[in-house]
Amino acid sequence: MTIFLILAPYGAFAALMLVASATVSLFTAAAICLLVIAYDMMYGRSMKILGAGSAILFASLGCYLALTDSALSVSAVKLTVDSGMLAIALASLAIRFPFTLQYARESVDAETAALPGFLRANYIITSAWSAAFLLMLMSNVMMIYVPGLPLWCGLAIAFAARNTALYFTKWYPKYRQAKFAAHSSPPGVL
Repeated sequence: MTIFLILAPYGAFAALMLVASATVSLFTAAAICLLVIAYDMMYGRSMKILGAGSAILFASLGCYLALTDSALSVSAVKLTVDSGMLAIALASLAIRFPFTLQYARESVDAETAALPGFLRANYIITSAWSAAFLLMLMSNVMMIYVPGLPLWCGLAIAFAARNTALYFTKWYPKYRQAKFAAHSSPPGVL
């Protein structure tokens, strides 16, 4: 459920960009971000860096389109959103608070969150998401500068990058747990 809530604004944005204007797509994604933030707060969870940053990104770009430059191309809008997502991820790493840490702390017990490798694991997972955002950004750049490239190619790259990061986010904590359990078992138990 958490992954669905995290990805809902981006899924809505991507789907609406195929059938509606960029302004409608951006404001709808911003509204969904705000709904997810409200949902989290209603259940006593914290406001997330990714959710708040995305709401600001979608709303500001939507306002820019509505008030200043409504002729901005679809590719430029997607490129700006991907650049913003990458900036949010990299900024969270730069301030030494990886954006995945908030989600991870809410899904594990306090003992697990206090483990030394917990923070390191979140740096690695946030870095994986940063790489995915970079690949999505590069696919949009390719769509702009290689005009003969079919639309499905850019979509396939973005889909593969996102799904790989999603898979890694689910796989890596299990891998770390198994590795930690193997190293902490007394000799001869395994």
